[in-house]
Amino acid sequence: MRKALRWLLTLTMLIGTVSAASAATAATAAETDVTAGTDIKERLLSVPGMSLVEEKPYTGYRFFVLNYTQPVDHRRPAKGTFQQRITVLHKDVARPTVFFTGGYNVSTTPRRSEPTQIVDGNQVSMEYRFFTPSRPNPADWSKLDIWQAASDQHRIHKALKGIYSEKWISTGGSKGGMTATYYERFYPRDMDGVVAYVAPNDVVNNEDSAYDRFFRKVGTKECRDRLNGVQREALVRRAPLKQRYEAYAAENGYTFDTVGSADRAYEAVVLDYVWGFWQYSTVQDCEQIPADAKNATDDEIWTSIDTISGFSFYTDQGLSPYTPYYYQAGTQLGAPTIGFPHIEKKYIRYGYQPPRTFVPRSIPMSFEPRAMRDVDTWVRGNARQMLFVYGENDPWGAEPFRLGKGARDAYVLTAPGMNHGANVAGLVDKEKALATARILDWAGVAPSAVKENPAEAKPLAKFDRKLDVRDIQREPALHR
Repeated sequence: MRKALRWLLTLTMLIGTVSAASAATAATAAETDVTAGTDIKERLLSVPGMSLVEEKPYTGYRFFVLNYTQPVDHRRPAKGTFQQRITVLHKDVARPTVFFTGGYNVSTTPRRSEPTQIVDGNQVSMEYRFFTPSRPNPADWSKLDIWQAASDQHRIHKALKGIYSEKWISTGGSKGGMTATYYERFYPRDMDGVVAYVAPNDVVNNEDSAYDRFFRKVGTKECRDRLNGVQREALVRRAPLKQRYEAYAAENGYTFDTVGSADRAYEAVVLDYVWGFWQYSTVQDCEQIPADAKNATDDEIWTSIDTISGFSFYTDQGLSPYTPYYYQAGTQLGAPTIGFPHIEKKYIRYGYQPPRTFVPRSIPMSFEPRAMRDVDTWVRGNARQMLFVYGENDPWGAEPFRLGKGARDAYVLTAPGMNHGANVAGLVDKEKALATARILDWAGVAPSAVKENPAEAKPLAKFDRKLDVRDIQREPALHR
């Protein structure tokens, strides 16, 4: 599932624009905050610790890339600071604000998350700490944990709430959905609602049977057989294909110091193949998978594996941007371990490798088993105005968040046939209307017709093919 991650689901589950008339109004409102009589750029830069990187134009909005000074350790703020990159997609201070994070790097191109389109609001997006350039120097990796990251969000919200005083909703997809959930757990009074997309919930790190059950049933038998056949054949032909892999690495200047060898990296790529397919593809895409793996050429096997898993990923150069993710997976978030019953043991040398394999040995790691148990217990008993959206065919949905008797106005919904890109728009009509209505209500912008009849709920902003592009950037397969 590793490459799946690296297509780092900047799961900016985006959709929407404004009509010509509303765009003109928004543009006027965006130019000057008439309430305060001060340009929005001046207001943002008046926040202590805020500095401008650049402003990019977008019709109907103002888009700012900013740096915000954060403590390296929120428990000991005097012990040093770092610059955290954030962006602001400004529409109007009279509109609600969506707080987005993908859990990795932040996009510096104007983008709008699905909740932002639904409520027709502003969007503040945060780069997760320790993803470059938002990394302290020197980097004390012990300060990369879910509480510190939630505290980053808390300080940003507190700093901007005076400007954006209407309702706030947090959101994110994949690791971003996890991030939004952890933020709510530690600072439940900050947000007025939470929309968490495809957020895995690995409560007990060493118990992963849910994933094995998922892979026995997902899609169709024909599709599973094709994928399993190619994966097995890539290991049967390890010798010639690994030789090709080593030549490919030499040609591109790739090295394998972190994982330890090209052989170990090759197996990691191959074992990601089936997971990576279901994370980002659909049953219809099975037509592109070789139907008879045993009689396929080496080139056909190589191309299929490379297209889905990516042979560059487990090189030092491919792993380096995701060191913060793997560190967190190996210290708090947990990571899956799955079986491969369709492959004889003699062909598997290393198995599904743990996060420690993908983090340089110079960075110490130890796992904290209580972290996810704490979050899971809190969500079951305290979730308020929270929505979790999963995809039926997404492996990460095998271990979802669940609600208990203590939850109120909270929902777990599954989009049929969808993968790691599942969103509200992909839900069945009744659930799509329910989810949209709740998001509008939490944001304080539900029209009277929607309050009377949730089935009338629709996004307030129209689709914009640039602003709302579904920019699913692959994540490392091992994670979100």
